[in-house]
Amino acid sequence: MVTITGVLPRSRAAKNGILPGDILLEINGFPIRDVLDYRFRLTEKSVTLKLHRAEQLLEVTIRKGEYDDIGLEFQTPLMDKKHRCENGCIFCFIDQNPKGMRDSIYFKDDDSRLSFLHGNYITLTNLHDEDIDRILEMHISPINVSVHTTNPELRVKMMKNKRAGDVLSYLKRLADAGTKLRGQIVLCKGINDGAELDRSLNDLCAYYPALDSVSIVPAGLTKYRDDLYPLEAFTPEECRKVIEQIGAFGDACMEKHGERIFYAADEFYVKAGLPLPDGEYYGEYSQIENGVGMLTSFQEEFHSMLRMLDEDEKPQCREVSVATGEAAYSMISGLAKELERECPGFTCHVHSIKNNFFGGHVTVTGLLTGQDIAEQLSAPEKKLGEILCLSRTTLRSEGDLFLCGMSPKELEEKLGVPIVFTDTDGAGFLCTLLGIE
Repeated sequence: MVTITGVLPRSRAAKNGILPGDILLEINGFPIRDVLDYRFRLTEKSVTLKLHRAEQLLEVTIRKGEYDDIGLEFQTPLMDKKHRCENGCIFCFIDQNPKGMRDSIYFKDDDSRLSFLHGNYITLTNLHDEDIDRILEMHISPINVSVHTTNPELRVKMMKNKRAGDVLSYLKRLADAGTKLRGQIVLCKGINDGAELDRSLNDLCAYYPALDSVSIVPAGLTKYRDDLYPLEAFTPEECRKVIEQIGAFGDACMEKHGERIFYAADEFYVKAGLPLPDGEYYGEYSQIENGVGMLTSFQEEFHSMLRMLDEDEKPQCREVSVATGEAAYSMISGLAKELERECPGFTCHVHSIKNNFFGGHVTVTGLLTGQDIAEQLSAPEKKLGEILCLSRTTLRSEGDLFLCGMSPKELEEKLGVPIVFTDTDGAGFLCTLLGIE
């Protein structure tokens, strides 16, 4: 049961007398616990809501279009609290955050509803048979799963959860029912790589076609790992071997199924010093949110927009700057030079920002802090131009603060230059640089 916090004016709910403060118990006889129950039961053309108001039970029947909303609002998008992660993963990035940050940064979620609604990856350890039954009944798809390893004993060791091995059986239940699955493996040097990675990739092949893709990403390591499980970063040579290993499985799947299935994260290629595959290699970019094909897609979008530029969109005199993480610096610098050649009146200064806040092993742009940007761009020799462009991923989801707690306004004041945030697609990035809509 959930409390209704708002009723939209002139909505079907309002016209039927439903009020804020009413408690929603059931729809068509089915109990409502959260957003999944609510959305699924609301798809009927006729819905009877059982409500609790003060000391009385009420029933309201509403007729509507099959997928129409009725105008109810709830305290949170999930209609209850996020499910907290019950694991103690040896590679957990949240455990590697410094002290003194916002409380929300230390919250670990492992919520199957967020997998469906927002694409979050879940470990399955928070699920039980009845939860799988509900997923199958509601035909929820895709389900994004943090697999890490298919070795049950090793999974227990890596995740420090005694259920971690047993819940791997849910993969077969979901796949057999036709639920689309997407997997993720966070690769830890000397733990689940090498022969263990071979085993995992081989086992996961069996879930095709329900399992359409698996990303293999390196564990993120910050400098705050005191008293945590000892992990080491992959060397460039080891990154090359990982890419080769994953590529061999991908090639075999491509030959057998016409789909590659297994993909190494861009970070492996950058650290190995290897060129990124082209867009065709990544198919539909199903793992792009995991950093797989993100750089290739960015370049393709940039070049596509560059080819469409009209002469009147090319600035006669414009000087800007970009601050980016070390991983993307080479690519961003190359794109900026191309844009300068295409637009003779345009100048772009690209600055690589070392992540001192989290430590040298963290090189992605999305984890840059205002603190590091301010310190490294304050020197007089750092040319910033008319504006400083930053990726929107450097801000938290509300768009108001960097991870360190600094606001964009504070950073502007420290650097004395307006800041413009760019989208994560290459076309939007180009338009931001040139100042065009």
